[in-house]
Amino acid sequence: MSLKGKVALVTGSTSGIGQGIAEALAAEGAAIMLNGFGDAGKIEAQRASLERKFGVKALYNGADISQAEQIAAMVADTRKSLGSLDILVNNAGIQFVAPVDEFPGEKWDQIIAINMSGVFHGMKAAIPGMKAKGWGRIINIASAHGLVASPFKVAYVAAKHGVLGMTKVAAIELANTGVTVNAICPGWVLTPLVQKQLEERAKGSGTTVDQETHAFVTEKQPMAQFSTPEQIGGLAVFLCSDAAKTITGAPLSIDGGWVAQ
Repeated sequence: MSLKGKVALVTGSTSGIGQGIAEALAAEGAAIMLNGFGDAGKIEAQRASLERKFGVKALYNGADISQAEQIAAMVADTRKSLGSLDILVNNAGIQFVAPVDEFPGEKWDQIIAINMSGVFHGMKAAIPGMKAKGWGRIINIASAHGLVASPFKVAYVAAKHGVLGMTKVAAIELANTGVTVNAICPGWVLTPLVQKQLEERAKGSGTTVDQETHAFVTEKQPMAQFSTPEQIGGLAVFLCSDAAKTITGAPLSIDGGWVAQ
């Protein structure tokens, strides 16, 4: 398919899953607004690489996804600088682990602000323009933890369950506007950060990276394989296609069978 002429904003796209999604959309011809934290030089290299590899326009906005006014300003900047906003991918997220009774209140507030409220503010800012055009795709990156729980992740699990609820509400409201709203629910994803953790675990325990990978993944998933940012990007591209025109309000698992158990 081709997304030539479309404009995509992907939050949290300077690394990991978001970067994979941004590259997949750019490969199909979409102009990209990157967003996220990181080294300014590396972000600029990523932005320039998208333009060079895929022949699309790519820009960067450093909005803090915990701040509603910055999200609204980023959406406005995308429309002004790239001419439209057709595809919104709410991907930005953070994590912290602790038992409920020891979970720091400030960490709860931060995770809810970024992982859940940021999705709401992004949709709120993007929807009017999409409705006016009669076409739009909103893709919220949830998690297997939007469908099931794990211990020590109370804020993350609560936020991701909330993302699925918001996705369903928005999908119903927009059902006859040409705008679809769906959630991708990844299981374990092999990002550079996870790869580094596996290497450190293998070094510390005297095992191999393959052994640590198998132990880590199969703790939750029947399929002993990570998903990759590229595969999640492929699913995002499909959700933007005509074949997915009537898919809306759906939590789409890409989790090696995690939630099938």
